[in-house]
Amino acid sequence: MKTLLFTFILFTMGISARGTEKRIITSDGIDLYVKVKGEGTPVLYLHGGPGSGSFWFEKFFGEFMEQNFTVIYLDQRGVGRSTGDKDDDYSMERMALDFEEVRIALGFDSWLTIGHSFGGILQAGYASLYPNAHKGMIMVNGTLSLVDSFCNSWGPKAAEFTGKNSQFPCDTPENIKANLGAHINNLREQDLFWKMAFREASNEKIVDATINEVPGWNWNFGSLALDQESYWKDYRGFTREIKVPVLFFYGDQDWMVGPEHYKGINFPNMMLWASPGGHFPFIENKEELEASILAYKTNYVL
Repeated sequence: MKTLLFTFILFTMGISARGTEKRIITSDGIDLYVKVKGEGTPVLYLHGGPGSGSFWFEKFFGEFMEQNFTVIYLDQRGVGRSTGDKDDDYSMERMALDFEEVRIALGFDSWLTIGHSFGGILQAGYASLYPNAHKGMIMVNGTLSLVDSFCNSWGPKAAEFTGKNSQFPCDTPENIKANLGAHINNLREQDLFWKMAFREASNEKIVDATINEVPGWNWNFGSLALDQESYWKDYRGFTREIKVPVLFFYGDQDWMVGPEHYKGINFPNMMLWASPGGHFPFIENKEELEASILAYKTNYVL
């Protein structure tokens, strides 16, 4: 367990019906945007993307979460309303330390985390470095291995949808990133990208539009995350060591992560919840997701 020796600065921006907005300055000088809202057990939202931010989650699923938990909405360093540029440290170790500095600044002894998509990688890395910070974990359509998700679901499905680039080399992260970019271009050219994550094309537009509601969106982490070696680690084997209760919610049509990704995951204390849907249940399958979280809360959360 690491010892934390740091100085942080916390500024409260305002308290209103929107919740308490704060700026937390990390030990290396990054200005993090944080909002705290709701009542009950604290839960930190770890967004995916990488680089998608916390705004859309608050907008589309915040009301339910805030009725059941104290929710900490965080824009990770280099994302959204937080600072960070290409010269900053975006390693897993630094991200996990950010989360710890936020937790301590807010005065929580421990908390839950809820992660979506790439947020699953961040949850696992955080839990491996700071296990005592966790009461439990809620994983919503989360990946624990980028290689498995890209090579066994993302790439093959994109090739099927577009009829192009059926070869998807998985020998190195560099080749995976190159072919991922090619697939994205093919999907965009044919206006098919929505099929990777949504059941309806209109819902992709709804999610994408939220970015325009936040002026000056910071994209630095999103553009650099896959260059970090630490995010290519396969955390599926590590799941055996995570003793806290875990809700693992997945979609049987989630081609971004993979509908069979769960088969390599072995949390000892896991509630596995299969959902008929894609990558964004916050919009397309809210009732099912709400039911799973309430069941998890009833059975596991004090």
